[in-house]
Amino acid sequence: MMKIQFASAYPIIYRLLAPTFPGCLWGGNRNSCDIALSFDDGPHPQYTAQLLQVLDKYQVTASFFWLGLWVQRYPEIAREVSDRQHWIGLHGYDHQNFPLLSSQELQESLLRTQEAIYHSCNLHPSQVRDVRPPNGLFTPQTLKLLNEWNYRPVMWSVVPEDWVRPGVEVAVNRVMQQVTGGSLIVLHDGMFGGQDVAATAEILIPRLLQQGYNFVSVDDLWRS
Repeated sequence: MMKIQFASAYPIIYRLLAPTFPGCLWGGNRNSCDIALSFDDGPHPQYTAQLLQVLDKYQVTASFFWLGLWVQRYPEIAREVSDRQHWIGLHGYDHQNFPLLSSQELQESLLRTQEAIYHSCNLHPSQVRDVRPPNGLFTPQTLKLLNEWNYRPVMWSVVPEDWVRPGVEVAVNRVMQQVTGGSLIVLHDGMFGGQDVAATAEILIPRLLQQGYNFVSVDDLWRS
């Protein structure tokens, strides 16, 4: 599974793309204290389980964008996430970049992931409509198809590039430098970056709470 690296370019990409594609969710109300903490590439039997302990400790609601392949492999950990009322979204079946897929392949990738989530978590496909494209890559045609199929495209505003494992403090500092009201933060609890996700969350969450931020779900940001 390829992970593209852009390092410090992400804030620039966000500022350019967010106003160009307003149909995507890039964040919430900048005048509020609400922020969303989201996690891509899971569920993972070790890294996600460690992360859940941290989220439980601070009673934080998060959002998870899952790969259908990993949901099928680890339905028990998927169920643990869902049972805690965290928000669930789609990240494709096996992390293939959406623009490289035909419309049929893209739809099948999403449907297979929804089916895996239904079997593991008993969440009906109509309850799992948020989609984050792998690597943040999409085209206008991608968005057109997602809209036709009644999905909601979800992007991000804060990306610390934790999947290359720059170090826990580096990842935390990148988030703290960029976060504002309404921020949509993305971290990773899968094969790339998941090794550090619990340690990162353990430092990051109390720092954000101390600054007065309130953790909400991606669904809450859609409604803000």
